Order: sequence, then C-alpha cells, then structure tokens
Amino acid sequence: MALPETIPVRYTEEEAEYVSVRPVVRQTFRLHELIDMVLGVTGKDLARIQQILRSGTVRFHFYRYWWQGFEASGEELAGVLVRFPDSDPSREFRAEECVAVVLESGGHPPRHALELERKAASRRRLFRSHSFWDGLLTLTRAQAPAYQGYSYARRADLFELELTAEQVAALAGEAVRWAPRDVRAPLCHLAEMSRLIFVCPRRATGALR
Repeated sequence: MALPETIPVRYTEEEAEYVSVRPVVRQTFRLHELIDMVLGVTGKDLARIQQILRSGTVRFHFYRYWWQGFEASGEELAGVLVRFPDSDPSREFRAEECVAVVLESGGHPPRHALELERKAASRRRLFRSHSFWDGLLTLTRAQAPAYQGYSYARRADLFELELTAEQVAALAGEAVRWAPRDVRAPLCHLAEMSRLIFVCPRRATGALR
C-alpha cells in the first residue's frame, strides 16, 4: 500500500500534570509535513519514525498530535527522507550565520540550559560599544566550535565549544559589563555552564530545507 499523500491530524496543547481542556484543532498535513515534524523528535532513525507513524501520535513543541496510524516500509520512507538534509561534518562554523547560542551545564541531559537569540544578546547597554553577543563570538576566534550535527527540530547545524573555567569567568564578567538587564537576569547559572552550542540555520538547497 502506498504512503498517504495527506493525513488528517488533530492536535491540542499539552498541560503537564492536568487533564487538558484545551480545544482540539483539526488540520490536514501533507506527508512531508508530518515527516518533517516527526524528524524533529526522532532524527533520521528509520525504526523510530516507522513506530511513530504506526502508533499515530507524537508530542512536539508542547503539543500532542494524533492521526490514524499507518504502516510505512523502509524503502518507502527512504524515498521520502532523502529529500531532507543530513548532518555534514565538513561544514565550517561561520559566525555571521549563527542566530542563537545555547549555554549548557554538564550532564546528559544538562542540568541547566539557556538559549540566547542573536537579536536579544546583540543589544547594547546605553553608552556601551560592545554587546554580550560580541563576547560569545570572541571565544570562537581562538578556537573554532566543533561540528555537532544537524538538528531537525531547529532546522539548523549545531556547533559545540567546550568552555574552560577561565572562559566561564570571562563570560560572567562580560555579562555584568555588557548585557542589558533582561539578558543578564537569566544568566544566574552562568558559572555552572560548561559548553556553548551555536545554532546556524542551513540555507535552502534542493532538499526541503
């Protein structure tokens, strides 16, 4: 049986620890749109994608989606997945393409994580010629971040930079000196951070992204 071209989907916002009373929304997804969402949860893990399509439910970005489950053979899925990008370790970090930085502490998953968008972190305090974003990118000039992989959830390549204790201390000083109050306030766990993840959206090519 061929894969469906369109899939009727229902979804509602998840409410942790409570029975949801949010309205249920109905929408028709095209196959590539449904696969696109599932990839944000599974990556290109064929078995997991097949299981989710079969089960007919997935949680994504605080919403639960469900549909009439269907079978998808490995060959059929391979023909769909080839249209989506793969990780590419040959890609080099380019600071001008970075749109956000995630600061993470140690542990898997990390105990603390904070995402700073370029627009917010680039804002300068009054009478300041430097921004906290400038300080983050300064670290990449001494050591280029290492390629981590492609994130389907973010639609971006991720680059990782491990931090030394001296670099963490320097960033803390940068935050106090340069970051606006609304950017500085969330950095209360900065001393515990051990790595930076740079988010660089991939330019559209012949694939879907």
